[in-house]
Amino acid sequence: MSKIFRGRYTARIDEPFILFVIGMRVNSFWKIWEWAPVFAAMPKMLNELYSNPSSGFLGAQMFLTLRQPVLMQYWRDFDALLAYAHDQSGAHFPAWAEFNRKAGRSGSVGVWHESYRIEKGAAESIYSNMPLWGMAKALNAEHVLAEGRLAAAKDRMNS
Repeated sequence: MSKIFRGRYTARIDEPFILFVIGMRVNSFWKIWEWAPVFAAMPKMLNELYSNPSSGFLGAQMFLTLRQPVLMQYWRDFDALLAYAHDQSGAHFPAWAEFNRKAGRSGSVGVWHESYRIEKGAAESIYSNMPLWGMAKALNAEHVLAEGRLAAAKDRMNS
């Protein structure tokens, strides 16, 4: 079990990074043959990314719901994210091509993503009674008590 840090903590982040949020939406539950391969493709990609630290991938957190699983990924920079997305020898490119060929036009499953460039001082976090999580974990950020000038969100955002 992960160590729980009792109290309020925050993550100090000194370098810019990319937050990439990606998900899928099951529109037709009964067409499992169309959405299951889309869902099953992500673990292979994550294994590939975690096994290659030089890729620029820093870490991820997955959130599962019945209809819309979501994955938050942290990247060193946007160029690294694009390089992975367009690498024809990696797991993503053939999975994306397969989605477009088999399920992309039927409407039974949707895929979406959003990318955010986060500069120093433009993100804040709070983790109360949590293990290492989110930015603190993925970015290997300095995990510090949220006290004094780090107690309030407005101050953490500008620190």
